[in-house]
Amino acid sequence: MVLITLALTLAVVGLLYLMMTWNFNYWRRRRVPGPKPKLFVGNYPNMFSMKRHLIYDLQDIYRKYKSKYDAVGVYGGRLPQLLVINPDLAHRVFVSDFKHFHDNEVAKFIDEKTDFIFANNPFSLTGDEWKERRAEVTPGLTMGRVKTVYPVTNTVCKQLSEWVEKQIRLGASATGGIDAKDMSLRFTSETVTDCVLGLKADSFSDKPTPIMSHIKNLFNQPWTFMIFFILTNTFPLLSRLIKLRFVPIKAESFFLGLMASAVEARRAQQAGGKQFERTDFLDYILQLADKKDLNNRQLLARTMTFLLDGFETSAGVLAHMLLLLGRDPEAQQRLREEILPRLKNGIIPFDELNDLPYLDACLNESLRLFPPAFMSNKLCTETIELPNKDGPNFVVEKGTTVIVPHYCFMQDEEFFNDSQAFQPERFLEPDAAKKYKDSGVFMGFGDGPRICIGMRFATVQVKAAIAELITKFNVRVNPKTRKDNELEATGILASLRGGIWLDFESRQ
Repeated sequence: MVLITLALTLAVVGLLYLMMTWNFNYWRRRRVPGPKPKLFVGNYPNMFSMKRHLIYDLQDIYRKYKSKYDAVGVYGGRLPQLLVINPDLAHRVFVSDFKHFHDNEVAKFIDEKTDFIFANNPFSLTGDEWKERRAEVTPGLTMGRVKTVYPVTNTVCKQLSEWVEKQIRLGASATGGIDAKDMSLRFTSETVTDCVLGLKADSFSDKPTPIMSHIKNLFNQPWTFMIFFILTNTFPLLSRLIKLRFVPIKAESFFLGLMASAVEARRAQQAGGKQFERTDFLDYILQLADKKDLNNRQLLARTMTFLLDGFETSAGVLAHMLLLLGRDPEAQQRLREEILPRLKNGIIPFDELNDLPYLDACLNESLRLFPPAFMSNKLCTETIELPNKDGPNFVVEKGTTVIVPHYCFMQDEEFFNDSQAFQPERFLEPDAAKKYKDSGVFMGFGDGPRICIGMRFATVQVKAAIAELITKFNVRVNPKTRKDNELEATGILASLRGGIWLDFESRQ
């Protein structure tokens, strides 16, 4: 009996081992080199422990193979993935060969039944649906419309500086400093809600509306996401049965009600013959709704494109930019000296906002060091044959996940000398950002047809907030903030491990 039990146990273990490793020759059969995968975790040794961010696992592979190959084969659990390690090939994926890598991998993991909002976000849509939705939303984010709501941004900037002044009076420095991410999220919550919906979030008050808490819930789901991706990477067929919900049900219900309130108020205003004081994003969405006969849920899906893409990512960029300027008093003073002569009644005129080269350089360098999207997971949508430097050509089959590790390129000493240092001067040469982007080594907002749709709005928000804070305060890093650039291990978006804590000193 004992022998039979032992034999059965060994047979089960053997079958489990075969099941977990049978796909590990996928890339070898296709003559694509790569590191040897391990049981359960593939090439992500920190998949379960989460002791460090997964991008560092890819960076180890990148550094080992980049001199010999353009791409290598890796495994997320049992799932084969192609890791692009040549920036020229990365540029091809995003631009020249875009039709072969048209969609984002996340599209495999969601559907309208599970998450109506995120499934209808242009980031998740595929094929012609993406093309149609992008064409719908893009006119709502033109520079003209961003300019129309710029006075709202300036009003919120004033609220931001008043809030910081209050924290100084309350002795924030003595109690560990101001949480830069929380502060930045207050700013973006207020700006985006007002610019998009014409509503107030009261983010800087002692009793803010629930908007901010729901926004935080959207991005505080690392364990949920990690368990989901571990399961689907270990058992890929599960992705057909289990779908991911990014927008929690409570958040969807809340924003649906908020959207309905905003639409009702705007419709009532229009019915009363009153013209709203600005042609904002909601104004555009309502025109679109009339044209396409959209219901409130469909309206919300399109509006959430503006909201989701503007809250957390912009807040992260602002917080990390303040961190880097706080670490470098000389750069901070140089930026201040560039901004101060341009101020008119305490603000930068919109038409001059993009004529501040050092501000642009600081923003781009911040994006290089802390890119909101540290990597992109694309799907091969049309089979293609690719070269591989010292290795043979190989075929990428339709449906293959292709990973582009932007962070690895932007941290490479070959492309950016002293890559961990904050050196805005890298971006001061004429068209420096464009040259870096065209060579594939800098993708702060992505590239190609699927480049970040809210890029213009986000940069205006961040620049306006930086101009407000740098001209009114001296910014220093509180001692409780770490001195290196290590990323939070479980972050969905790139963020400094342990958080960012800043001290502000009024200059007036």
